[in-house]
Amino acid sequence: MEPTEATYNGNGDTQIISWFEETTENVAAVQRQTLRRILELNHGVECLKKWLGNIRLQDIMNENALESLFATMVPLVSHADFEPYIQRIADGETAPLITQEPITTLSLSSGTTEGRQKFVPFTHHSSQTTLQIFKLAAAYRSRIYSIRGGGKVLEFIYSSKQYKTKGGLIAGTATTHYYASKEFKIKQQDTKSFTCSPEEVISSGDYKQSTYCHLLLGLYFSEEVEFVTSTFAYSIVQAFRSFEELWKELCHDIREGTLSSRINITKVRNAVLGITLPNPELASRIESICEEVEREDWLSIIPRLWPNAKYVYSIMTGSMQPYLTKLRHYAGELPLVSADYGSTESWIGVNVEPSYPPEKVTFAVIPTFAYFEFIPLHRTKSQNYNNSQDTNLATDDFIEDEPVPLSQVKIGQEYEIVLTTFTGLYRYRLGDVVEVAGFHGKTPRLNFICRRKLILTVNIDKNTEKDLQLVVERGSQILSKSRAELVDFTSHANVAKRPGHYVIYWEIKGEVEEKVLGECCREMDASFVDHGYVVSRKTNSIGPLELCIVERGTFKKILEYFIGNGAALSQFKTPRCTSNQVLLRILNVCTIKRVYSTAYGL
Repeated sequence: MEPTEATYNGNGDTQIISWFEETTENVAAVQRQTLRRILELNHGVECLKKWLGNIRLQDIMNENALESLFATMVPLVSHADFEPYIQRIADGETAPLITQEPITTLSLSSGTTEGRQKFVPFTHHSSQTTLQIFKLAAAYRSRIYSIRGGGKVLEFIYSSKQYKTKGGLIAGTATTHYYASKEFKIKQQDTKSFTCSPEEVISSGDYKQSTYCHLLLGLYFSEEVEFVTSTFAYSIVQAFRSFEELWKELCHDIREGTLSSRINITKVRNAVLGITLPNPELASRIESICEEVEREDWLSIIPRLWPNAKYVYSIMTGSMQPYLTKLRHYAGELPLVSADYGSTESWIGVNVEPSYPPEKVTFAVIPTFAYFEFIPLHRTKSQNYNNSQDTNLATDDFIEDEPVPLSQVKIGQEYEIVLTTFTGLYRYRLGDVVEVAGFHGKTPRLNFICRRKLILTVNIDKNTEKDLQLVVERGSQILSKSRAELVDFTSHANVAKRPGHYVIYWEIKGEVEEKVLGECCREMDASFVDHGYVVSRKTNSIGPLELCIVERGTFKKILEYFIGNGAALSQFKTPRCTSNQVLLRILNVCTIKRVYSTAYGL
């Protein structure tokens, strides 16, 4: 059951929430209907024919039987299984390979998780579901944080360059496709919140020039801004780090009605200068606030400059959690509202409790967006910290059961998500580990745990991104006592040396004594609780943790490397572990201090 156009366009928040509440009361039936719709729409495509042969769907009237047949006949797959089909589509093949709907656009994943960008099909359905989830999420937010109709939104959003594949298809990031779509304009009309920046700023292709203009226009409309947002928390933190350096120049432009010479893209200059006028009074107010707040290290700068803002809104879970401390510093008492859960492949869940802090947020699965299955995951013995030293454990860190449908998940169980989408992905392993925290109606509320892929392993040790994050938090607590601040971090499992060891790279703001860095390093090394790591450290089959301090601006160089390779700032996530030789060269060239752990006294 889909919401009608009237639900969105005429009848407001109550109607769309009512639709969702009704849908979530009958998720088993809705999911089976969703699966049938996907299979009927794409029946006869090459990859489905390989698995389902010439089975006539209309002969299988029983929805349970169809669900069972699908799980039996179609194997679980990864992106690698779809790559040959997607490459043929990119090269111009028009036969229906994975979907009957023509694919004219391909999305690029960020490339920061797997180390390289992947093509993912993008269709009209992708834009439609993005519009739906944005409206649904806005309706839930408006129940708690009432915003004025016709107000402005300070959005730090960025399109990357689109290009054409060999077969003439448009390729670019999913956010780029969405910002260029009619649905983006519809969303602003329907949620009655209008972005401060024109399309020319969003699509400039130069994130530094876009950021300057976002800030300038956000300040220009400061009384009208209802909330501050970006796709990821990283982008907001990045923008306000830039603001600390740019505020005097921004004030000058507001006072004079001019635009900095750093903005050299003609269409951007014309668009911005067509909006702004000289405003000396506003410039003086901003200057006065900045002079005061600069002395307090920019604490609460967002509510001070945007007095009518109700909240800060962004994806704040997973790899974004390390930026929450800085974001809270900038936001002061302003609530941080975590945005919804999705991937390049599909949207998954909506935040129905926007007043919850990001660390406690869960996402209610939207059962009409895709057909969802969940692989139950169980911790291996080594993760339960017993005395086993089995070196034949799988390279992954979970034992799997058979996948179960959405309606059969259990509270407290961890799962990997499997997607079957309208855009041509069937039983696709997403690689995300989630925990079922409860239910909204009968649809599960998911707590995102981590990406499944192990990011740090040398021997029999197994550490995920979440493990690394917890360890870095412990180390940075010691750092914060010395009034220094962790700007960003990544890691590397160095197996080139014997014994292999973990390397953690930190960029720090402020001065820190070597003794404090030694404490940080020792604390992090001792905080890895994986049994395989602890045993390996005690026997010296893994060497002492190495903490490398890199010079200021190093992680900006990493950002620029990714953007230079086609990523968009809107989708950028600092890789938490890397074996990319270009990145390692940047990190090692920029390393100004190395500290080794003494945690195990070896």
